[in-house]
Amino acid sequence: MARRDFYSALVYAREVPVIGVFAYYVLKLMGVEIPRSVEFGKDFTLVHGGFGVVIHPNTKIGDGVKIYPGVTLGRADIHLPINESAFKAIFVDDEVILSPGAKVLGGDGILRVGKGTIVGANAVLLESTEPGEIWAGVPARRVGHRE
Repeated sequence: MARRDFYSALVYAREVPVIGVFAYYVLKLMGVEIPRSVEFGKDFTLVHGGFGVVIHPNTKIGDGVKIYPGVTLGRADIHLPINESAFKAIFVDDEVILSPGAKVLGGDGILRVGKGTIVGANAVLLESTEPGEIWAGVPARRVGHRE
């Protein structure tokens, strides 16, 4: 079994009763924080083991998404107590690529990363994207469109 398959299998195993708790803690020991409440579509890939990946519990991830090491999906207003935050959730649509070190930080309501979007390495995405866009920079700006 390839390494990539092992890590992805652990991500999906989090959903299984009893085994899920074990898989969650194995991922955590490997430096990956993905709460059991995070929903994944099919063909998800945690590239290179995803060391340093942190995903907010209110996140839904579509089919064919690739997440590289150091990616964070969370809320932008961490200075506020959770009960005072206007953040609701992050939705990552199908075929999205979150490059190494990318940060996707939601503010008010729901932040949606559109189908086929690429978020560049170390970019800080603070707003929703349209399908097929390429975002880079700090803060991230649209720099192109995926063919």
